[in-house]
Amino acid sequence: MIPLYAHRLGRAYGTDNSRTALAGALAADADGLETDVCLTADGGLVLLHDPWLPSGTDLEGWAHERTAAELRRARLSGGEAPLFVDDLLAAAPRDLVLQFDVKSHADPELATRTVDALAAALASASGRRVEVLSFASAACARAASLGLPARLVIWADYAPQTLARWARRHRVVGVCVEHFLLSRPLVAALRRGGLSVTTGTVNDAALLRRVAAHGVDAVTTDDPAALRARLAAAA
Repeated sequence: MIPLYAHRLGRAYGTDNSRTALAGALAADADGLETDVCLTADGGLVLLHDPWLPSGTDLEGWAHERTAAELRRARLSGGEAPLFVDDLLAAAPRDLVLQFDVKSHADPELATRTVDALAAALASASGRRVEVLSFASAACARAASLGLPARLVIWADYAPQTLARWARRHRVVGVCVEHFLLSRPLVAALRRGGLSVTTGTVNDAALLRRVAAHGVDAVTTDDPAALRARLAAAA
């Protein structure tokens, strides 16, 4: 069975990146946990899908303009306090893959600073299976230079050979590509370039079978338990 990673810690089970979502994903025996990470004004790392705080919390402004203490007092749309990277490391079993999607909203320099803080936070978590994800190529290159496995999120299928050459040069290990862009030629070109391939969110059994046929390494889903059940029922 292809590994299933809980998207935003399992958003089918609770508010995005919340403790309730995490508890649901762990109960569902997810193979990995995907979450979003934003830098705070004082170097903290809060798990929020969007650094623009009004989109998911009761605060105004940007995550990097607020201290960690302020964000710990904030409330998500479901009423819970936001989680931080240290909370996730304390709660998640050590054998699970943890994917941290660096969010910085059109600010590559902030993305690289976020990676620096994340590398420092993970320095004491030796043995953890972690990956840094980002839409920002600079953040992926920075993560790889710090010894963190990095995966670039891509939204286009052009010039995969060029992408693979860039990844090799910066020691980026893979890509995360939206499932609707997958094709055999694309995956083959990425594989020839030595890249691991995972996908964005898939919640339908028919889509999962189509994606799995391309030989991807893992699939992100909102609800790992339900997707496994749908796949078993379809089989």
